[in-house]
Amino acid sequence: MATTRTATTQWKGPLMGGAGTVSLDTSGVGQYEVSWPSRAEAANGKTSPEELIAAAHSSCYSMALSHGLAGAGTPPETVQTVANVTFQPGEGITGITLAVKARVPGISAEAFEAAAQDAKANCPVSKALAGVNITLEAELLA
Repeated sequence: MATTRTATTQWKGPLMGGAGTVSLDTSGVGQYEVSWPSRAEAANGKTSPEELIAAAHSSCYSMALSHGLAGAGTPPETVQTVANVTFQPGEGITGITLAVKARVPGISAEAFEAAAQDAKANCPVSKALAGVNITLEAELLA
């Protein structure tokens, strides 16, 4: 069954001097301020499209890796993924780095690396961002 998720942004004013809010409508978990300076300079307590993409990518990747590991008979104890999305004004998103640390009993380093790479290639957010250079740093915790 397909699902649709919704977010809404209200923006006032021009790009450089304006500001807005983005609300996560489907979940209702919050409304967050956005502005050009929070995107291109310091966050200063506001979010940006790139931070929201990082949140989506880190959670999607963690789910995909967990699913793949469990399907291979080696369910993880923990998976922690940090997504760093780089934005260059005038160019856009220039890259994403996923850094994952996982505790997976009974898996070899090689099998973990293969599962980590497979999750990077196949998580739905990675696929949606296929035009962006995505790199992966994977660490298997003892």
